[in-house]
Amino acid sequence: MNDDATGGTGPGTSVELLAAALRRDAADLDVYAQVLGGSLAEALPPGSVALERRRSMADRMAGRDGRVERAEVFLGDERLVLTMTRGRLVAEVMKVVRGVVLSRTPVEMDEWARRLAEAIAARGRSDARARAALERLLVDGE
Repeated sequence: MNDDATGGTGPGTSVELLAAALRRDAADLDVYAQVLGGSLAEALPPGSVALERRRSMADRMAGRDGRVERAEVFLGDERLVLTMTRGRLVAEVMKVVRGVVLSRTPVEMDEWARRLAEAIAARGRSDARARAALERLLVDGE
């Protein structure tokens, strides 16, 4: 089975490389949110990424967006969520059917990144725009 995100046409775009690129940015939710809101948002269907921010008074006065406290990626009936809790990044996977959360499963960051990478790679196999966004993510991240 070939798990190359570009169906074998792109150099080094396997699910493992993509997951490694995702894990690399996971130390800080703000950095991760930039990645999710940039190249990854292009690689996923519109509306698949939601970012929740907290704006301090200083952020408001300076016209800044504020710090990201929560990032969600919607993948069909699965929702991948990252939340900053007490200065620590917490990853979980939710099973959602018709808007109702049926289960919440805390996962390690490696598992979270792997699941996201698999979903993005699958999309990249069938969508040229997603494939180009993936290649930019992997090349820019090296």
